[in-house]
Amino acid sequence: MTAPALVIGIGNADRGDDAVGLHVARRVAALGLPAVAVEEAGGDVLGLMDRWAGVPRVVLVDAAAPLAAPGRIHRLDAARGPLPREIALGSTHAFGLADTVELARRLGRLPAQLVLYAIEAADFAPGAPLSPAVAAAVASAAVQVAAEFGSDGRTSDA
Repeated sequence: MTAPALVIGIGNADRGDDAVGLHVARRVAALGLPAVAVEEAGGDVLGLMDRWAGVPRVVLVDAAAPLAAPGRIHRLDAARGPLPREIALGSTHAFGLADTVELARRLGRLPAQLVLYAIEAADFAPGAPLSPAVAAAVASAAVQVAAEFGSDGRTSDA
């Protein structure tokens, strides 16, 4: 049975801040939110359409292009309209998340509710850890994602 809600953390664990979506997804998974599945996705953003097929509520978490402040969290309602290209990063294969969302919209494969948490990045260097500002945003982003499902994002031992 498919869960009624899905969180997908997107990123590459070996490319610095590109891993932020994975870190947030792991934090959300640790909360054990009822009826919310949590997955991690690498660079194949086209495969996201298969992952979210049949799921009415989807939250994506990904690194965003550095605009002004590394670690800044943007909440974007992708079901309402196109993702801003200046925030949604492209991939090394030139087909990025914004393109995938628009293709899904045109094909009628967009979830009824699709939210993107895009966290402004600073460093995508191979082998680099999360930059300090982006690492500091992980906990806050996880709390915000959990709030999408009516949870305050705190564990019982916190």
